[in-house]
Amino acid sequence: MKVRLSEVIAPSFYDLHVDIKNNRYTEYMLKGGRGSTKSSFASIEIILGMMRDAERGEFTNAVALRKVKDTLADSVYEQLEWAIDILGVTDEWKCTKSPLQITYLPTGQKILFRGADKPKKIKSTKVKKGYIKYIWYEELDEFYGPEEIRTINQSLMRGGNKFVVFYTYNPPKSSRSWVNQEAKIPKPGRKVHHSDYRNVPRSWLGEVFIVEAEHLKNTNEMAYRHEYLGEEVGTGLEVFHNVTLREITDDEIKTFDRIKQGLDFGYAADPVVFEKMHYDKTRRRLYLFYEFSGIQVSNRKLYKSIKNHLGNVVTVADSAEPKSIAELKSYGMRIKGAIKGPDSVDYGIKFLSEEIEEIIIDPERCPRAAKEFINYSLETDKNGEVKSEYPDKDNHTIDAVRYALEDEMRYSRIEFLK
Repeated sequence: MKVRLSEVIAPSFYDLHVDIKNNRYTEYMLKGGRGSTKSSFASIEIILGMMRDAERGEFTNAVALRKVKDTLADSVYEQLEWAIDILGVTDEWKCTKSPLQITYLPTGQKILFRGADKPKKIKSTKVKKGYIKYIWYEELDEFYGPEEIRTINQSLMRGGNKFVVFYTYNPPKSSRSWVNQEAKIPKPGRKVHHSDYRNVPRSWLGEVFIVEAEHLKNTNEMAYRHEYLGEEVGTGLEVFHNVTLREITDDEIKTFDRIKQGLDFGYAADPVVFEKMHYDKTRRRLYLFYEFSGIQVSNRKLYKSIKNHLGNVVTVADSAEPKSIAELKSYGMRIKGAIKGPDSVDYGIKFLSEEIEEIIIDPERCPRAAKEFINYSLETDKNGEVKSEYPDKDNHTIDAVRYALEDEMRYSRIEFLK
């Protein structure tokens, strides 16, 4: 190459560059704030990767995507032109606006550009030689969701055995955004990387950028954290700010000695949910590590599904279903109904959100709990005023956890009243 990579790649991306070079992952979620150089990094890696492949005799191509076709020329196309120039290989590439594409002249490898608002064109995307190895989604949060991404990837990821998919975006404020949720859920073959401007050489950004960032930091810290640090700062309506999504290992589970179990019965389209957890009372930490959920599941099938996970622990269930509790008892399950009071829902949610220091959820073992806890938010009325009551929807795992911890809550309430 014509330049040293340390002169064009920020230090925060050095390790990631090695991962890509060694084919360590397939998908790279690059999230961060303004000036983090995540898009610059993606564009450089695509150009480097295609040229490296050509040296090995591999004929690989790339597709860069935006949600809207009309934004391609002024964003990913210009960014890739910049990468070609900064790497000092302009004479080896041909960039054309009509059609919008970039060609590696020694081999004819191509970079194509597609907008997701033209799904038929994506589906019909084909290359004359080789296969599409590199896929880049710029401004990922503008896409509709994981289903749309899967559909596009299924159309493009054909004919090869190695792929590199970049997703670049600034995290939206709300934890309810699908991209923020997606980044928290572990997936084999995917690396999530966060960066911000503070690890980028000042000379790359310019003093004006630094001054603007520092000014916002001093005048509106929340906006600074979101815009420049790329933090998911929330909308202010989220109920649970104490949730951590991470793997809970088998070795950890072996040490758990305060096991709690809760059950929320399903109704028609609502799921039945069983949650198993460990409560570290001393450190005020709750670990959710097993879950069963399903729609229109009979009590017999429910018992068969969870019986190997019950142990000798009493499961606390929704007392509104005494017949179901009796039926499960007849199968040999240790179960009792929750004690409900007029304010048990409010108190239970406040206990979980305020009294517990950290709620640790394994998103692979407990996917429904992970989704419900991070999404559970207060609602507003038609005038934009925040409603005082907690919403009674998408809270089945939360209810199951409330039931499981009712003894701890009663004890906590007595202590509080003293």
